[in-house]
Amino acid sequence: MNHIPVAIIGAGPAGLMAAQVLSNAGVPVHIYDAMPSAGRKFLLAGIGGLNLTHSEPLAPFLTRYYERQDVLAQIITAQPVTEIGAWAKDLGIDTFVGTSGRVFPTNMKAAPLLRAWLQRLRSQGVQFHMRHRWTGWDGQGALQFERRTASDAPVEHITVNAKATVLALGGASWQRLGSDGAWVPWLRAKGVDVADLLPANCGFDVQNRTAASKAGDVRGSATSNAADSAEAASTTGWSSHFASKFAGQPFKTVAIHIEGNEHQPAFHRQGEFVATQTGVEGSLIYAASKLLRERIATHGSASFHLDLLPQWDAAKVLREVSHPRGSRSLSSHLSSRLNLEGIKLSILYELLSKDAMNNPRQLATAIKSLPITVTATRPIDEAISTAGGVRFEAMTEQYMLSKLPGVFCAGEMLDWEAPTGGYLLTAVMATGRVAGEGALAYLAH
Repeated sequence: MNHIPVAIIGAGPAGLMAAQVLSNAGVPVHIYDAMPSAGRKFLLAGIGGLNLTHSEPLAPFLTRYYERQDVLAQIITAQPVTEIGAWAKDLGIDTFVGTSGRVFPTNMKAAPLLRAWLQRLRSQGVQFHMRHRWTGWDGQGALQFERRTASDAPVEHITVNAKATVLALGGASWQRLGSDGAWVPWLRAKGVDVADLLPANCGFDVQNRTAASKAGDVRGSATSNAADSAEAASTTGWSSHFASKFAGQPFKTVAIHIEGNEHQPAFHRQGEFVATQTGVEGSLIYAASKLLRERIATHGSASFHLDLLPQWDAAKVLREVSHPRGSRSLSSHLSSRLNLEGIKLSILYELLSKDAMNNPRQLATAIKSLPITVTATRPIDEAISTAGGVRFEAMTEQYMLSKLPGVFCAGEMLDWEAPTGGYLLTAVMATGRVAGEGALAYLAH
């Protein structure tokens, strides 16, 4: 059996930040991860430009953590988000603030930052043990791992006795990158309070047009009536015509609105999102995903209203729609008068009845407020991140599990969520820092 001071399980940003805190203090650190290399989800997140954090003022910044903003405020304010730029600079990576307020590395890439971070940790004595899949504890409380020296190599069983352990295992999205949520039953078996893992920053399936029609939304289209009977058995997804032509295409410069109720505030935001084969996804949808997910859980479905022309007021849209079109087709009329074409035009045909399309007032109303109903989240493995996890109430202020002295938790495996845009990584790194500091204090006893 190996005896070590600290074992960190998970080589993502939370685990790496905990390792940085401990190794800075001269503590020998061993990091274990099931993947062949470190930071795989971190690298994936950086493909389109790595959001390190966000530059908005602290008060609105903290609201992005919803019900957990109070507990996360304590650790985020202890190390302001401006220090993340200084941290990256110390690793030789400059940053800049984009027009959206997000903070990026100047080269927009995650790989150089990760390489510099890993090199720093190795220079401080941190040892990495890759292809080590944690499988829980043995009867004496030692950590158990399955090790493969290669993907086709036989499994070896390793036992490690650590004075302190930091769990940074992630949630349950993108399982191929290492976050599979397998740890949930192991912690629950130890009496740890773990909230169910749920998809966050996720896509949704839309209500099928046939189901919507049965619910009272009359729908008809000159281009897709022939597909009605073939799609009648499905309750979710676009028509085959719309999906085949527009899946993967973006709705640009649009806004969505969700009505508030006694339990939840209204939501309104401008941006863009993407049509998928069965529904919707993308940044604007991710921003509303918590609200939509919770309403689906309560009511079985949720609706948002899509404004296809947020830069136009309703009166102007009605005037343009009502303008005589002569011999022109309705599609040509909407294209020339309102610049509605492509996916924006087609979604009107997808969701409105023929009568509504030919009624200027109903059509103008739909252009500014087209109701779209979603009935289910996409599978958790497709989500950007997850909600749920180890409840903060199950830990001390230093993120040690009350039921398991010497075991600390950090990162996405904790019970919080946030939208994309730098908020996720900020909290992941902050919780990793606290867990590392907690383990350091525990070792000093």
